[in-house]
Amino acid sequence: MPSSAFSAPPIPEKQAWKALSALCVGLFITLLDQSLVAVALPRITEDLGASVNQAVWVSAGYLLTFAVPLLVTGRLGDRFGQRTMYLAGMALFTAAAAACAFAPTIEALILARAVQGFGASLLNPQSLSVINRVFARNRRGAAMGVWSAVASSAGLFGPLIGGLLAGGAGWRWVFLLYLPLGLLSLALVARWVPRLPTGAGRIDPLSAVVSLVAVSGIVFTLQQGPELGWPLWLWGVLALGVLALFLFVWLQKRADLRGADALVPLRLFGIRNFRFGSLAVTTLGFAVYSVNLPVMLYLQLGAGLSAQAAGVLLLPTGLVSVALAPVVGRLTDRLEPGRISKLGFSAMITAMTLFVVLISQEVPFAWLLVPLVLMGVANALCWSANSTISMRPLPTDLLGAGSGVYNTSRQVGAVLGAAALGAAMQIGLQYTTFANAMGFSLVLHVAVLVFGLVMVSNFRDDRAEAAPGTSGSTSG
Repeated sequence: MPSSAFSAPPIPEKQAWKALSALCVGLFITLLDQSLVAVALPRITEDLGASVNQAVWVSAGYLLTFAVPLLVTGRLGDRFGQRTMYLAGMALFTAAAAACAFAPTIEALILARAVQGFGASLLNPQSLSVINRVFARNRRGAAMGVWSAVASSAGLFGPLIGGLLAGGAGWRWVFLLYLPLGLLSLALVARWVPRLPTGAGRIDPLSAVVSLVAVSGIVFTLQQGPELGWPLWLWGVLALGVLALFLFVWLQKRADLRGADALVPLRLFGIRNFRFGSLAVTTLGFAVYSVNLPVMLYLQLGAGLSAQAAGVLLLPTGLVSVALAPVVGRLTDRLEPGRISKLGFSAMITAMTLFVVLISQEVPFAWLLVPLVLMGVANALCWSANSTISMRPLPTDLLGAGSGVYNTSRQVGAVLGAAALGAAMQIGLQYTTFANAMGFSLVLHVAVLVFGLVMVSNFRDDRAEAAPGTSGSTSG
């Protein structure tokens, strides 16, 4: 019987905090990239003589190779060790960043970005798994608060850092920034993160291939649909991805009969809090990773601010989130699951509603500080609580698979949010003013977050359900 997620942690808590700090360096830079590089795209296009489509693939290639393999890379951590996979991923990410910094052509840059994205996919799920293995059950909320503060704030600081680097030193310094951070992460993880016992059996190659087809078909369609104008062949790609998803689920159901280990054991989704938490984090990814686009466009094109000034105006969101998330994480260990999450989703819905009203009414830009600060509070309340409650009941042998599913849910939500928001803004611009189009595009985010609020309202109190040595599953 696999060891429980509630068994005694393998290292002292002081060392566990060191391990967390080492892992957070890599988590920050892989998630920072998604907004950091986007700011540098105009300079990259100009310097390398790239077409608009090629410039898009500098970001799209990274996001695709990052999101698609997450189901597999999470399970690889169970099979070969989270520490090993993290170090391999960070080494690949850092080497690819160096290749990006010195890329002579746009084609070379796109290729290096794809490799960099795969490195990020290897390392990203491992931190969530390690946290749930090295911290005692009643201390995971505090640890997850720090993890969530890093994860939720990375995208918020990206536009500011990217604008300063690309606008000053040049776009190549955006990638050179990764080199010292990557090397630092490698050194700290090698020193502070312990080698943990592995528990998964052989990775089923058929399930792995089918999962890659499923996720890539869905993500590629959502990512490229707005850019390509939704041609007929793209719907065929989506249909292939959906069919592969059904085949993947069928393969997981029949894994035992085929004599294989399920890549994503379906008993994961019998764990109530994980099931609802994975759906909730999809809505968070949808809303949080794309909200900056209409806000930044309004600040620059509507209110007339420079890119740097607009980036500075977004800082309160990140600062408030970073300051509050560790505190919220500690409260998550003490309060009934769902209480903080419901407050957080309600705050985020309120912030999005304020964006809709204030932007569409073209109020002075300083008023946007109100929803921006509220977004920081909401981020702190939502991310850490959702991660803690979702992952806490998982037994050790499911942590890698659970981390892969959880991270995939977040990334698919982010891609879906960007695609839906892009379509909403384009449609709005055809029928109304610029400010109305930017503001009313976020009504979609409000609706999706209401669904997320319903999901976290279904959390069950599991704090006293599992004692050391039990399986930790909470079915519902």
